[in-house]
Amino acid sequence: MHVAIAAMRRLGLDRIWWLVSPQNPIKNRKADAFAERFQAVQGTVQKPGMVISDVERRWGVQHTMALLSELKKRFPNNSFVWVMGADNLRGFHRWYRWRDIFNCVPVVVVSRPQDPVRARLSIAASVYRNARIREYDAKNLALKTAPAWTYLIEPLQSESSSAIRAQR
Repeated sequence: MHVAIAAMRRLGLDRIWWLVSPQNPIKNRKADAFAERFQAVQGTVQKPGMVISDVERRWGVQHTMALLSELKKRFPNNSFVWVMGADNLRGFHRWYRWRDIFNCVPVVVVSRPQDPVRARLSIAASVYRNARIREYDAKNLALKTAPAWTYLIEPLQSESSSAIRAQR
C-alpha cells in the first residue's frame, strides 16, 4: 500500500491497478494461494483510484512482459507505468525478459527498508543508469518513452507483504 500510495501521489497517476498474479514464477507454488491473496488484497485496498484485478489469470498470461504487451494492446490510449518496491529492483534481473519490461514501459521504484542502497546498485539499476529520471522530474515519468525509470525516496515503512501474509 505504501508503494502504491507513494507512486500515485508523486507521479500524479489516475489509477493504480493491483495485478494479483496467479503464480509468481520465481516463488514456490502453494495450492489455492491465488484466491487467498486476491481476497486479502480486496480487503486491504480500498482507496479511491485503486483497482484490484485478476487479468493475468483471466487472460492466461504468466509473465510480466506478456501482461504488459496485452495491456498495451487492449488499452492503446492508456499510458502505463510499472510500479514496484525497491526490494523487487534488487532481484529484477532474475525476472523473465526483464530488459524488455524496462524497454516497454516507464518504471517507478519506491524505496523500501530492505537494502535500499543495494537496490540502487542492482544489476537492473546499473544497466539502465542512463535512463534514470531524477526524482524532481518524476511527475513526468508516465509521459516518457521507455526505457525511463525513477527511484522515489519515501519515509521507510517496515511492513512487507510477505510478513503480513505470514501472520494470517
